[in-house]
Amino acid sequence: MSVSICIPTYKGEAFIGETIRSVLEQSYQEFEILVFDDSASDAVRTICENFDDDRIIYFANDRQLGPKGNWNKCLEAAAGKYYKLLPHDDILYPGALERQVDLLHTRMDVVLVFGARRIIKSSGKTLMERKPLGDEARSIGGLELVRQCLRSGGNIIGEPGNGLIRTELARLIGSYDDTHSYTIDVDFWFRALAHGNAYYTGEFESAFRIHDSSWTAEIGKKQTEDFIGTIEKFAADPNYQIDKSTQRLGRLRARFNTHARRAIFAVTAGR
Repeated sequence: MSVSICIPTYKGEAFIGETIRSVLEQSYQEFEILVFDDSASDAVRTICENFDDDRIIYFANDRQLGPKGNWNKCLEAAAGKYYKLLPHDDILYPGALERQVDLLHTRMDVVLVFGARRIIKSSGKTLMERKPLGDEARSIGGLELVRQCLRSGGNIIGEPGNGLIRTELARLIGSYDDTHSYTIDVDFWFRALAHGNAYYTGEFESAFRIHDSSWTAEIGKKQTEDFIGTIEKFAADPNYQIDKSTQRLGRLRARFNTHARRAIFAVTAGR
């Protein structure tokens, strides 16, 4: 029951060592770590090789692919039964893989396992904690989770590293779509959730780091329009049953959330 931990990176030498270490220190040890370097950095290659672990495989892209291209390359290469995309500046908390693998192994109705997460600064200090469904572990219908996410005006599921899905399903739903670049991960989660239930562990599974060079900070100016575009995309699909009130509330909250995030980045990035 191996897991493919795929780490797409671009100029990731400042944080990728900590990211890899957070995987190597997991209680669940059946995994491969695939690093896809979109900057072909000697520094990143050296960091990977210094771990001296043959489960870590480094790939240098021969041309720059951008986030979507690099993420799709990760997905194509994954050989494990389970799949996790882990950005190069994020980390997994102890026990995350074991919890998530056990749930996918025992609950065939569940297609996505995710949990609480922390937002951290460059230094690793916690900025805020996000427990979108509270403290208790529970199952939730996939389409209901989509609607809750849309009503919130943001990504309550979490960044790519916060979730685990089966590789077979990841390939079935297709490649990453960056039509709305800020919600590329949300779009992927939503397509997966059309196939079954989600399970929320109630535990902190991952940390998402914000800093000046993070991709999320760079595209913050278009967060609102991308989230609204995602609302419109899934509202147009009758399978998701997105009502008008969900759409209106999601648009309003998306605008508010964008202003809040900009304020957070302005105060904390790089500290």
